[in-house]
Amino acid sequence: MVKHLFDEEPMSETQFSARSTKARDLAHALSRRTGQPINRLVELALERYDQDLREKSVQTPADTLWQLMADGRGSVPTGTTSDHDDLYDRHGLPV
Repeated sequence: MVKHLFDEEPMSETQFSARSTKARDLAHALSRRTGQPINRLVELALERYDQDLREKSVQTPADTLWQLMADGRGSVPTGTTSDHDDLYDRHGLPV
């Protein structure tokens, strides 16, 4: 029998290896909990991470500024005000 160059043969699946004990342990635990094969869990996790990165890159500079301000507000002690009347006279000039 003559074998043609372009005859299709069943190909083995591409292998993926992550040399991380933590990744292996998480993958096996999730696989047991969900009943999903590890390769499917990895695909789902990578797709979700990719989507998160895409959504983040769509943010405008104003979105980034709003996020910075929100983060900063979290570190302001309770009861702090922005009242600075004591720094100005009755005409609005600095004292």
